[in-house]
Amino acid sequence: MWSTPEGMFLLKKAEKEKEERAMSAECHAHIFMDGKNYKEAAEAHRNGPDERLIREHLEAYQREQVNFVRDGGDPYGAGLLARELAPEYGLTFRTPGFAIHREGRYGKIVGRGYGSREEYRELLRELRRNGGNFVKIMTTGIMDFSADGNVTGEPLPREEVFWMVAMAHDAGYSVMAHTNGAQAVIDAVEAGVDSVEHGNFQNEESLQCMAEHHAVWVPTTVTVKNLIGNGRYNDRVLERIYKTQTDNIRKARALGVLMAAGSDAGAYCVLHGQGIRQEYQVFLETLGDTPEVRQALLEGETEIRRRFD
Repeated sequence: MWSTPEGMFLLKKAEKEKEERAMSAECHAHIFMDGKNYKEAAEAHRNGPDERLIREHLEAYQREQVNFVRDGGDPYGAGLLARELAPEYGLTFRTPGFAIHREGRYGKIVGRGYGSREEYRELLRELRRNGGNFVKIMTTGIMDFSADGNVTGEPLPREEVFWMVAMAHDAGYSVMAHTNGAQAVIDAVEAGVDSVEHGNFQNEESLQCMAEHHAVWVPTTVTVKNLIGNGRYNDRVLERIYKTQTDNIRKARALGVLMAAGSDAGAYCVLHGQGIRQEYQVFLETLGDTPEVRQALLEGETEIRRRFD
């Protein structure tokens, strides 16, 4: 059948449709940020979500033919409004509403803080009242772009991560975990998180742990790659960090880790719509543009959709 002109046409059409499906989801975004100036974007939502700005970002996804966006939360209600507007743009939009962090630790810019287990429980209740689709927890700080291998702040204690995840699951929610550093990834994955976001500075043990527990890893590499040559940070440090990221993606692929493309759109130099195309390209450049790699990414994306829908 495929040897005929009509068969070849149908085969190419099927391959194109499969490729488009594999590039149709942004698995990690922050709709309230604009990729240009965090302070200005945050200020725009200070007195309530800025519908104009949110619509601009949703339009960007529509132009890129993205039909699924998983948001990482914000303290202003922007993600919740985006979810209401998303069907107008042919989008399925999923959001926790706000991310959850321990007071005094990293995470204030994307959500709410707790100081005790009961306060965390109350945030889960608030998330339910808001109609949040899942829980996002912040278990570590972020990469320190001034030095390769450093993560800002201290990670949450292992036992705390365990009860946070258990309580979220008991409440019926999937858990998205902002986590960096090998041991912190192990703690989050063994606690049962459904996806690991960023997951920088891992080692073979943490990658193996993700594979064994079937956690989905969303590396968000373009948050680093797009800064190279920008002048904001030392390019040599950025290049070393990026090499570590891509090396770990190769190792993860060899170990059978489920991976999905998410760009952290809205972060500096990562634009909505455009960012996910760039992130997907990093995977293809790193692992090879083969049907097997595209299928693996589609499987990771499909699992994100299933777990967080």
